[in-house]
Amino acid sequence: MAPKTDHLIGLLLGAEDDWPTAFEALARRLGVIRTADGADHRVSSERLTIEPFNLRDKPRHDLVIDRLAHWYYHPREWLKKVSLMDDVYLLNSPFTFQSMEKHSAYCALMRLGMHVPDTVLVPYKNPVDNARWAYTSSRYNKSFDLDAIADELGYPMFMKPFDGGAWRGVSMIKDREALHHAYDDSGEMLMHLQKAVDGFEVFARALTIGPETMTMKFQPDEPMHNRYAVEHGFLAEETGREAVTIAQTVNAFFRWEFNSCEMLVRDGVVYPIDYANACPDVAVTSLHYYFPWAMKALLRWSIFCTVTGRKARTQVDTDPWFAIADDEGLDYSAKLTAYQGLADDHFETERYREFCETSLPHVDEMVHEWVGSEEFRTLLQTTIHQTYPPHEWEKFEGHFGGLLGMWLSDEQHRLGSRADA
Repeated sequence: MAPKTDHLIGLLLGAEDDWPTAFEALARRLGVIRTADGADHRVSSERLTIEPFNLRDKPRHDLVIDRLAHWYYHPREWLKKVSLMDDVYLLNSPFTFQSMEKHSAYCALMRLGMHVPDTVLVPYKNPVDNARWAYTSSRYNKSFDLDAIADELGYPMFMKPFDGGAWRGVSMIKDREALHHAYDDSGEMLMHLQKAVDGFEVFARALTIGPETMTMKFQPDEPMHNRYAVEHGFLAEETGREAVTIAQTVNAFFRWEFNSCEMLVRDGVVYPIDYANACPDVAVTSLHYYFPWAMKALLRWSIFCTVTGRKARTQVDTDPWFAIADDEGLDYSAKLTAYQGLADDHFETERYREFCETSLPHVDEMVHEWVGSEEFRTLLQTTIHQTYPPHEWEKFEGHFGGLLGMWLSDEQHRLGSRADA
């Protein structure tokens, strides 16, 4: 008789309810998962609560999808404990959260040879709340000319917090007046000045979960429900591959499993501008058409890590990456190929694909059926009612219903073509 193993996935959540409900519904529908060795596995999920914990407590969870610990320190310390003491797999690792303050990610990608726009870190406008500030500042803070720095970078530019976060404090700077206004308003935020990629043709946002990446055309000036444009093939084939490699390189380098990466494209050059997100947007009212893909990728990667007993690597190992970066015999294209190889090794991409084909072959059809179900329509309607005022409910039910109906049709065609192949 085949051995049977039960696995539990924990969801550490903040205010979101739509994608967790979707993930839970799909996990319930999975049924028995049989691996190549003939063993049977069942996977369930539960939402985690926050409470006192003894450091020697044994967790019940095999894996935790974390959407909270980047700002809530108590659950962050629980995640560290269960990772260090109990080998619980985490999406994402709290040990590299410091790198998710954007600054370290800029530095790493510059070292790797990516086309990161010129960036300068300027001191705080206002003192931090520390009694030692005045003395230290008077002795060691060097005066600087903000206008001279901006002139050297060149207008237009962006001023944005070094740690990022939901477009907080981001300003487009076109002249000296705007520069000083934004700096005066920055207060105790530590700010970057970053040269704008003026005249870019495409803004792309790549959502990566494990070894899977979806690159989407992003329209940041639109309202949230219109920011992700449904447009296939909006990047040239080679540029699209580069965007995927950059996103997966970021994740594999920093040991992130669930992250989004923003890039601008101008004259065929890809400029990464923001690629460190501890809690990437996966709301159905944001992703709409792309929401089913995100749920499939999150489900498959979580199941793969859980069922196969994948071992987490929580600490950054820069040596293999910098060996490629510093190799003067490699051009940019060759370095990208080598980075993709390291990313594939890190995420066990070949093994993952084989697992999905043998143990999760029904997921595509299962998700397609669910998105067309009354259960999903209720989820979508509930989310719309929680997100928008009543007078807009009908409009958004039609808007999102139409986009997801388009996905159902496109996915049906894709599944049919695959079956005929």
